[in-house]
Amino acid sequence: MARLRPAIVLVVLFLGLQGCAESSNVVELQGRIYGTGWSLVYLQEQALPAPDVVEKAVLAAFDVVNISMNTYDPQSLISAFNAQPAGEGMEVDWDFTYVLNEAMQITRLTGGAYDVTVAPLINLWGFGPGGPTQIPTDAAISAARDVVGLSRLDWQPNIRYLSKRVAGVSLEFSSIAKGYGVDLAADTLDELGIKNFMLEVGGELQLRGHSPRGDAWRIAVERPEQGRGTFQAAVNVSNVGVATSGDYRNYFERDGQRYSHIIDPRTGYPVQHDLVSVTVIHPSTALADAWATALCVLGTDRALDVADRLGLAVYLVYRDADALKAVWSTKFGPFLASNAASG
Repeated sequence: MARLRPAIVLVVLFLGLQGCAESSNVVELQGRIYGTGWSLVYLQEQALPAPDVVEKAVLAAFDVVNISMNTYDPQSLISAFNAQPAGEGMEVDWDFTYVLNEAMQITRLTGGAYDVTVAPLINLWGFGPGGPTQIPTDAAISAARDVVGLSRLDWQPNIRYLSKRVAGVSLEFSSIAKGYGVDLAADTLDELGIKNFMLEVGGELQLRGHSPRGDAWRIAVERPEQGRGTFQAAVNVSNVGVATSGDYRNYFERDGQRYSHIIDPRTGYPVQHDLVSVTVIHPSTALADAWATALCVLGTDRALDVADRLGLAVYLVYRDADALKAVWSTKFGPFLASNAASG
């Protein structure tokens, strides 16, 4: 199956489903997609399609993203664009158009901290398919930055026509496309009449209706530490998407210095601030995914300012000396369960 590069660290886990699988009206499906795992829990109510029909429909929705945005597939639309020379345009599909437009809007709202043309810098630092190698020179970083930035694109959204102004420009949707796949599959489930479900791909979620317990879905945000299994906070959610991004799993070290996979497109270097992880709750999983990455680049204070200004539900975990502490935006507060951790 075609593989989409997994989105940057997404670590939302589930709570309160123990025993649900034993209920006769709960269906659980799972598999592999986009180089990671997917799972679906839903309530099997009367007149719903059989589980094999549901699974086929979900996989078809996922495949829309593979065909359009999978940089690991040389036949995909995004690969075709990345291989094109400067000045040669192409018409893209509606899904590509939506994702690119939303990504560009986040770029504008963050002053360039989020940028889907950042792939040359990601690859230069060794976070592409080749893996970490060595610290790039300042000259190499400067050269890569010459092909990074929305100003290097010619985009006519009204006719869905895209070209690059300089050779070497490439698009990378891994920080938004997986979430978009979740959204497409969730809408497909809704069309099938499935109203109460939790759909997850690589830790990114879309939750609709109510849980098997009859109340809101309750999930846990993993504490951003090397060991797994501890939780930072619990949230009660329904009819929203959830995504988390962080710097504490995907990184390498050289000469005692840690280099995160989160690259600031404005500087060309990995971020070096105190923010460890960002969890975003948003109606769209795609936008929760993209905003989690964007806010990780901005750092704690700036991320919280942007979240409150734009009305985003955001939970931030940051380093304070040797301790981990948390802060959240005004919009996130109502989602927090009573036992939410703050440090």
